Amino acid sequence: MLKIDLKGKKAFIVGIADDQGFGFEIAKTLAEAGAEIIIGTWTPLVNIFEMSWRNKKFDESRKLKDGSLFEYKKIYPIDAAFDCPEDVPKDVLENKRYKNCSGYTISEVAKNIKNDFGNIDILVHSLANSPEITKSLLETSRKGYLSALSASSYSFVSLLAHLSPIMPENSAALALSYIASTRVIPGYGGAMSSAKAAL
Repeated sequence: MLKIDLKGKKAFIVGIADDQGFGFEIAKTLAEAGAEIIIGTWTPLVNIFEMSWRNKKFDESRKLKDGSLFEYKKIYPIDAAFDCPEDVPKDVLENKRYKNCSGYTISEVAKNIKNDFGNIDILVHSLANSPEITKSLLETSRKGYLSALSASSYSFVSLLAHLSPIMPENSAALALSYIASTRVIPGYGGAMSSAKAAL
């Protein structure tokens, strides 16, 4: 157990898609400290994540210091590019990766968390997405640039706006940035450096 005691605290970590990212390690660390873990995963990846979890592909990564495996209380599909259902365009609604899913906008997820858990004490924003990640900044289109900023940084503002009403006093919110926010990192394109700097 870590020296910090988070027993009885609920942590919502948004942006876990596998066991390789920072979000997963943060969730594991918070679980080690005693927090209950709630996960938000990009809607198209929820089934893959859950199948990998069930098939024990993450078991080695899930090991806590006492040898037990960290568990999560619930996983929510989330697409942080959308604040409310009215924001979801028709092409996304009809996309096969979204068609059988609902309740994945930020406002809906916040409402569902309130209904399921009452409140959260910790919010971790571990999101990053750009449709033009392979392009350099100067090759990135306006649409791609704004999409990267919307999904990767404004999403933190929206999450706070929708979740802060269910976060008690002395709660914590954390957003992950990256060194590319302060210097050039080759290959980190599609406006991701700008999005991380905005955080």
